[in-house]
Amino acid sequence: MSDTRWLYAWAVGSVALGGASLLVPLYVVALGGTAVDLGLLASSAAFVGAPGALIVGRIADKTGKKRPFVLGGLVLMTAGLVAVALVDSILAVIAANAAIWFAAGAIGPVLSLLVVAGAAEQTWSDRYATLNAFQGYGWAGGLVLGVIWTGLGSQFLPTLAVQQSFLVACAVCAAAGIALGVRFLPADGGEGRLSSPRPQADRVARAMVKAKRLNVRGATFPYMFGRLYWTTVSFHPRELAQRFTPTLAVYYGAVVLFFAGFAAFFAPLPIYLTAAGFGSGEVFALYLVASLGSAVSYEYAGKLAGQFDVPLLQAAGLTVRGIAIPAVAVVGGIAAGTTGLLSVAGVFAVIGAAWAVIAVTASTLVTKIAPRGVRGEALGVYVALSAVAGGIGSLLGGWLATFGFTLAFAFAGVLVLVGAGVVFVVHQRTKSRPTRPI
Repeated sequence: MSDTRWLYAWAVGSVALGGASLLVPLYVVALGGTAVDLGLLASSAAFVGAPGALIVGRIADKTGKKRPFVLGGLVLMTAGLVAVALVDSILAVIAANAAIWFAAGAIGPVLSLLVVAGAAEQTWSDRYATLNAFQGYGWAGGLVLGVIWTGLGSQFLPTLAVQQSFLVACAVCAAAGIALGVRFLPADGGEGRLSSPRPQADRVARAMVKAKRLNVRGATFPYMFGRLYWTTVSFHPRELAQRFTPTLAVYYGAVVLFFAGFAAFFAPLPIYLTAAGFGSGEVFALYLVASLGSAVSYEYAGKLAGQFDVPLLQAAGLTVRGIAIPAVAVVGGIAAGTTGLLSVAGVFAVIGAAWAVIAVTASTLVTKIAPRGVRGEALGVYVALSAVAGGIGSLLGGWLATFGFTLAFAFAGVLVLVGAGVVFVVHQRTKSRPTRPI
């Protein structure tokens, strides 16, 4: 992979995803959607992204074909964004959004193949770090573009017109990704073809875990579709069941709880912020604050993980996030105007920073407590559970918000705090055991 200019194609595509990740929920709100509709929107994205990663990832891995799937995914993303901009039916928007995230999920494992094509295994982590950086900067760029576009556009056009125009702008970004991909993606069988046998899935998954990340999207959209394929492709349920440990089972219970809590909070959040009087540009700015809070905290979180007990550190991060989630409703309900915006932004920064701690420690914790022979499978279960829990949590959060946002956010916070308590139990069970090398 001597020519890495194709990474710019995905970076531009990530601009489209970053913008659409928040713009589509705001568009549903502008169309008169309810919290239940937002729950369906978020859950469908979670549930279709996983099959996209598994189906397309397996085909690309077996056939060695990468270029057609990356380009095809970008085409589907572009079409989905255009479709959302052209329809005014909420169900149609949910369907088109599902197509966008199916495409995003499908592209992830193909890119992970492409980025290590022909490279020595010891360089994989660095290459995944580069891929994550391009993706992270693109995602953040989409949020920045949303702040500017919706903030300025609202001065001249109605809300729906501004949002539809921004959807078209996101589609243009995805189309630009196609053009760059056509120009720079290596041809299959040529530069991009693996010069060695297909990499083993457990080694790929481990390299992806070790890679330093600029995972800004995880602060507000914590679904890891790209990693899902690599952590489940070599999955052996019988072997995992035979070596399943009680401590690992306890931690999986925590994963379900806190990821469901995250999703229960984020699914109805756009409609809450809109009802609280924040404009589209301000909502984009708040999400950007959370993403940047996560990005700038990763390095510090990594240092903390090397100094403190990992499960205890994760429990602390979850506790902070579990308290901050319902605090959004409290702060947003007390202050108004600029004071309210700055107050909520402060809470969002805390939510983002806490995610950095949780993300850094999660994969480390799974590999620490899982038996050596099934660590790949254990990571697969973790990723799969996070996606399923996110889908279910989105539905629960949307439904509870119909009875009141304070109730929905309090429920989400309680789930995260209970998850933190379960992780503390894991800490108690592992603190006397020596840490195994990862």
